[in-house]
Amino acid sequence: MEQIANLGVVGLIVGIFILLVIILYYIPVGLWFSALVSDVRISLLQLFLMRFRKVPPSVIVRALIEGTKAGLVLNRDELEAHFLAGGHVEKVVHALVSAQKANIELSFKMATAIDLAGRDVFQAVQMSVNPKVIDTPPVAAVAKDGIQLICRARVTVRANIKQLVGGAGEETVLARVGEGIVSSIGSSHTHKAVLENPDSISKVVLGKGLDAGTAFEILSIDIADIDIGKNIGAGLQMDQAEADKNIAQAKAEERRAMAVALEQEMKAKAQEARAKVIDAEAQIPMAIAEAFRNGNLGIMDYMKYKNIMADTAMRDAISTEEQNKKKK
Repeated sequence: MEQIANLGVVGLIVGIFILLVIILYYIPVGLWFSALVSDVRISLLQLFLMRFRKVPPSVIVRALIEGTKAGLVLNRDELEAHFLAGGHVEKVVHALVSAQKANIELSFKMATAIDLAGRDVFQAVQMSVNPKVIDTPPVAAVAKDGIQLICRARVTVRANIKQLVGGAGEETVLARVGEGIVSSIGSSHTHKAVLENPDSISKVVLGKGLDAGTAFEILSIDIADIDIGKNIGAGLQMDQAEADKNIAQAKAEERRAMAVALEQEMKAKAQEARAKVIDAEAQIPMAIAEAFRNGNLGIMDYMKYKNIMADTAMRDAISTEEQNKKKK
């Protein structure tokens, strides 16, 4: 019987302990007391109801304590609404406190909007106090004399709190700075002028207002390094010369082909003419025979014809022999 009684007492104690843990979980007396001694007025009922609203009371109470100690006036319902909307209550309160200490105008509504937009509002406030340096990737540009320059710049930016919602990010700033560097170098008459005065690039780029519509304010653009790249102008001239040479060769080949075609055509015409001459010469004996039969040609006429032919052959032979002697 004593053992049963002892087991009953142990069970009762365990039950009371479990009940106490549940009560303290749903009614966080420790948090309420911490808020009370920190001059934060919040009832146990509200802490109890936060559990049912799926809001961690510790997050809200710590935020209220931090804000009250910093002199901020925070609303519990607004903090709960921001948490339920998926926001980061701790970061928002940290940002509000930092902004107040740095004399930066930042309202609770603006801070929550920035946080819900996916930006780190606390980091933005820190960047507004301590500017950030962004190194640009190598930017290649060509001056008017055809020399390529590879430039690296350091952009010092400060967060623009008012433009964090809807403003462009770092990628846009880097793209605009790169575009400005290319434009500035491209408008220079020689690359030597750029190497002598690299700050001229900074002045031109900075004067373009590249931070418009972005979440940052550009404080300075400093040229960190300039390297000489390829001679693009000479390369283009060489390519143009090669192209002109190819065009000239193509035209020359076209003219040669036309000349060969014309030569072939003339040879064909010459062969055709020789064929006609041979055909005509073949008809001479028949014409002579026909003249004999008709009585139009006598023996003496024929002999004179033969003498003329022999004399012509002799003259051709003598002319050919003299030409051969001259060649020797």
